[in-house]
Amino acid sequence: MQFEKKVVWITGASSGIGEALAKVLAKRGAKLILSARREDELNRVRTEIIKAGGDGDQYVVLPFDALDEAALDDVVARAKDAFGHIDLLVNNAGISQRSMAVDTDMAVYRKVMELDFFAPISLTQKVLPIMLAQGSGHVAVTASVAGKIGVQLRTGYCAAKHAVMGYFDALRAELAAENIAVTTIVPGFIQTNISTYALKGDATPFGRQTESIAGGMDVMAAAEVIARGFERGKPEISVGKGREMQALWLKRLAPRLLFKMMASVRAE
Repeated sequence: MQFEKKVVWITGASSGIGEALAKVLAKRGAKLILSARREDELNRVRTEIIKAGGDGDQYVVLPFDALDEAALDDVVARAKDAFGHIDLLVNNAGISQRSMAVDTDMAVYRKVMELDFFAPISLTQKVLPIMLAQGSGHVAVTASVAGKIGVQLRTGYCAAKHAVMGYFDALRAELAAENIAVTTIVPGFIQTNISTYALKGDATPFGRQTESIAGGMDVMAAAEVIARGFERGKPEISVGKGREMQALWLKRLAPRLLFKMMASVRAE
């Protein structure tokens, strides 16, 4: 996929990977629809892109709450009307978790599943008819290494991301003959605020950046890897620099060894 004049809709574009990807794709000539709940932060991202040399007419801010399913029809219609079509939808919004299973309220599991699994599915289901009607399109989702490997303190997050991988892998097979690509993005530790806003077992924010996140890949470098993965047509884009990326291979080649390692690794 080449991004010049392509319309890319990014959720979770107010920070982290979503913000970085927006900036990277803007430099590649993409037209952007930037979505998240915080309109002020979306406007900040748009302003920074324009200051970096972008054309303001090519970037639209479209705030919405990913959990407000009743509003999705209107939101999707506005996204389509912005430029007349949608070439790539990047489902990036989400939340993480940091708590032992025994200490985690069911309300936390439900919130994580709603934001990380049901929300991207709901939006994708609304956008697919548009892409089918236009005869082309591309759908992506930010999953996680935790979508392939079970990690301490993240039972809810791992469950949601495993579900995301299953849905979008199956969707890829269904759309193979429809000229619509599906990409799963599998980040390891990336320098974002994901752990700061993660939920503890009582649904309060975790409130700090973990050492593994602080020592992870620079978020702009990660966005470049993701953009190159799109350009090369990769159905799955793994992105990270730490030992967690090696775990993806261990899961396939030596699963019992990996399970032992995950039980012994200090959780944070």
